[in-house]
Amino acid sequence: MAAASTDSKTTFSLDSYHVSEELGFILPEPLEELPPYYQPWMDIALQVPELVHSQELRSLINKMPLLSSQFLQKHQELRLAHLALSVMTMGYVWQEGENDTVEMLPHTLAVPYWEVSQRLGLPPILTHADAVLANWKKKDPEGPFDMENLELLVNLPGGDCARGFFMVTLLVELAAVPALRRIPIVINGVRCGDTDSVAKALEDISQSIQDMTEALKLMHAYVEPSVFYGIMRIYLSGWKDNSCMPKGLVYEGVQTEPMEYSGGSAAQSSLLHCFDELLGVRHEKKSGAFLTRMRDYMPPAHKQMIQDISLQPSLRIFVQQQASERLSQAFQQCVTRLLALRSYHINIVSRFITVPAARARQLRNQSQDSEGEMISRAPTALEERGTGGSGIMTFLKTVRDQTRDTFLT
Repeated sequence: MAAASTDSKTTFSLDSYHVSEELGFILPEPLEELPPYYQPWMDIALQVPELVHSQELRSLINKMPLLSSQFLQKHQELRLAHLALSVMTMGYVWQEGENDTVEMLPHTLAVPYWEVSQRLGLPPILTHADAVLANWKKKDPEGPFDMENLELLVNLPGGDCARGFFMVTLLVELAAVPALRRIPIVINGVRCGDTDSVAKALEDISQSIQDMTEALKLMHAYVEPSVFYGIMRIYLSGWKDNSCMPKGLVYEGVQTEPMEYSGGSAAQSSLLHCFDELLGVRHEKKSGAFLTRMRDYMPPAHKQMIQDISLQPSLRIFVQQQASERLSQAFQQCVTRLLALRSYHINIVSRFITVPAARARQLRNQSQDSEGEMISRAPTALEERGTGGSGIMTFLKTVRDQTRDTFLT
C-alpha cells in the first residue's frame, strides 16, 4: 500500500488506511465461517476452552490434516483464519500452563498459520487485531453495538470473563471512532491555517478520549480479577521476553530456528499511537522502542496511518503559534483527557494484575491453595510483566509521565 502523501496540496484522508467511518479500526462484519474445506480448523478453534480443560487440544491438533491456505481469498476470510489459528496456537502452547510448555508448533498448524500471517502482514501469534478487532458478532444484526448484543466468534479459557475482557476492549475502540474521524480535519486544518476547524475537531477528540475512559470502566463490571489473572492471562502471553519459553517457539515446516513473538498488549491498539503522533507526545528510548515494536503487530495499513500522521506538520507548534485561546484550551483538554485515560489504565492494571500477583505470592509462600487457588496457579513468570513482555507498571507510568510533558508551557 502506498504511503499517503505529506504534500500540503494533498488532502489527508482515512480512505487509504482500512479505517471504517462507523467502526474505526474494528473489522466491519467479520465472517463467522470459513469455506467448508477449513472446517477442521473451525471445529477445533470453537472448542479451545473445553479442549484445554480436558487436556485434549494438543493431541487433536497433532492429528489435524495439513490444509492449504490458497482457498482463502477475501480479507475477511484471512482474518477469521488468522483468529482461529491464533487461538489454537495459544491453547496448544499453554494447555499445561507454564510448567509444560512446548518447543515446537506442529507443521499442520504452523505452516498454514505462517502463510496466512504473511498474507495479512501480521505475526503468527494472537494479536489485538485478532482477539478484539476481528472477534465479534451481533446477536441481533439490527440491534445496538453494546455488551448485551455482542458476542465473541471464538473464545479462550476464562469463560464470561474472557468475553467481558475482549468485548469491553472492543467498546473502547468503538468510543474512539469520532476522534479518528476528526484526525484528518486537524491535519488539513493545520496545513491551511484554519484555527477554528482545528479547535472544533480537537474538542471532539477530547470528548471521544473521555468516552474511551468511560468504556474502560466497564472492565470492573464484566471481568473478575482472579479469573483474568489466574486463568485467562497466560493465553495472551507470547514467547518473547518470557522466562517460561526462553528460546522462543519453533514453527515446524517454516524454519528450524525458534522465533520469538510478544503476546497481546494494549500497546498493539493503533488508537493511542495515533493520538500520540497527533498531539506530539514523545516517548523516551526504552518505552518508545517497545511501542514502536508493537506497531509490527498491527494490520499494515493501520501502522502506515500512524507513520503518516507522524510526518505531518506539528500540531503542537501550530497551537503555540496561534493567538487563539479556544485552540490552546482544546489542545490542553486533549492532553488532559489522554493523561486521564492512561492514569485509569494504570488503575485497571493494578486491580487486575498487581494486586492478584501480590496475593498469589502470599498464598504460595503460605502454601495455601484453598481460597486463592485460582490466582496461586497463575504463571509466576508474568507477575511483574505485561503479556506483551514489558515491565508493566514501570512502562505505563513512564508513558503517562511523558504524556504530561506534552502540555503547553
